[in-house]
Amino acid sequence: MRAIEIASFGAPDVLRPAERPDPGAGAGEVLIRVAASGVNRPDVLQRKGLYPVPPGASDLPGLEVAGRIVDGDAAALQAAGLRVGDRVCALVAGGGYAPLCVAPVGQCLPVPSGLSDVEAASLPETFFTVWSNVFDRGRLQPGETLLVQGGTSGIGVTAIQLAKAAGATVIATAGSDEKCAACTALGADHAINYRNQDFAGEVKRLTGGRGADVILDMVAGAYVARELTCLADDGRLVIIAVQGGTDAQIDAGQLMRRRLTVTGSTLRPRPVAFKAAIAAALRERVWPWLESGRVKPVIHQVFPAEQAAQAHVLMESNQHIGKLVLQW
Repeated sequence: MRAIEIASFGAPDVLRPAERPDPGAGAGEVLIRVAASGVNRPDVLQRKGLYPVPPGASDLPGLEVAGRIVDGDAAALQAAGLRVGDRVCALVAGGGYAPLCVAPVGQCLPVPSGLSDVEAASLPETFFTVWSNVFDRGRLQPGETLLVQGGTSGIGVTAIQLAKAAGATVIATAGSDEKCAACTALGADHAINYRNQDFAGEVKRLTGGRGADVILDMVAGAYVARELTCLADDGRLVIIAVQGGTDAQIDAGQLMRRRLTVTGSTLRPRPVAFKAAIAAALRERVWPWLESGRVKPVIHQVFPAEQAAQAHVLMESNQHIGKLVLQW
């Protein structure tokens, strides 16, 4: 097969077409003929040599795909209620930038009714991540307030919609008035332009001084100290990326007095059973929202697969709103 590989660590132009052997499905796995592959920030980090491939995973980039099952473990397929020929989208630990990709059966989900393969390919990475961190780790409840840092990123557009569908109030930050308008169009109750407004002060003002119950943070660094000041008592700060750096100051006294929680996670190295449990929760709780149109994929641009480098250039420019997808 002709896949997209990382020829060497570096700029987007290191993403190049290459001939690779066709992969084969093993025990508990399926082989998917890929119609579309999602592009995510971790792909950029891997391309730069900053996100090591987990043991046993493909060195090809790509963490989510959509297409048809062409082969697989028959017993595992039957147990999951899937068959050869079914359209699925899947979360994978690597190998997504290819026309054939192997995925654990437990990490596959049927393409929601009414969605195209391109739309389905935009779902797994962000939906698994948001569910695991906002709802499992962050324990967001109906009636609570969620602050989403970076509301127009792939993660951000997903977090806004899922939190609103679950009955929460949502505040999002973004880097321009245009992006703030996009956040409110997606359902955010409030949007803060972090370039000309103090997000911490605005969150306190918008919540009548109470603060946010949960904060989903993709920045870390200097943001952490400011985020603690705008958390409500018993609030939860969930860190899922460190675009602002790994060093952060924490007022331990404030954590104790106000019973705050600071947590975080990374999904890629977690075991299949962990990810399969998230998939099951998504199928039960979130897939009905997608099929009813209450929650919708947000795709900024679709690229032919051979233009993966251009997709990475756009990703790093931060000019997009929503997801970028490669089409095979």
